[in-house]
Amino acid sequence: MRSQPETDAEASEVPVLAHVGANLRRLRAAAGLSQAALAAAAGLSRRTIVGLEAGEANLSLAGLDRLARALGTDFVTLVAAPGAARQRVDALAWRGGHAESRAVLLGSAPARSSVELWSWTLGPGEIYRAEPDPPGWHEMIVVTAGCLLLRFDDETLRLEAGAHAIYDSARAYAYENPGEVCTRFVRSVVG
Repeated sequence: MRSQPETDAEASEVPVLAHVGANLRRLRAAAGLSQAALAAAAGLSRRTIVGLEAGEANLSLAGLDRLARALGTDFVTLVAAPGAARQRVDALAWRGGHAESRAVLLGSAPARSSVELWSWTLGPGEIYRAEPDPPGWHEMIVVTAGCLLLRFDDETLRLEAGAHAIYDSARAYAYENPGEVCTRFVRSVVG
């Protein structure tokens, strides 16, 4: 058992959905959209919108991204604490089946749309399957410990600690830890 967190992000991890309900209600009202209209624009059910606003629903990262786009905002604005600095979001956005598998949105910076900085850990054998990002989006990852298989439909990249990859993320892909120890990597999403 660890006595101290390994990173600053672990010390302050807040679930990514913690602020979505309040942000969603505020952003939806500002946009003048009903729950039904927002659901239709985001390709979600009205029931999902109702559940998210009540803090009782779960949604994939890709679903949250579609919801943000339908509101005319970005992912970070939808998930961050109101008034929080975009440079330090520290939101736990995904937890896998292995106790140490997780993705933490560390922060964001402005770009054409935005840049997000993430810290990921995958336990042994864990796989995360991602939905395609919007056209024009890219990811940059660097493996800091273990080994990561980056799988696309037409190729698989094997990245050992210290290796990196930069790729178009507007296609389906998956992260896989093929090893017996945790894999850690840093991910930047550029949109």
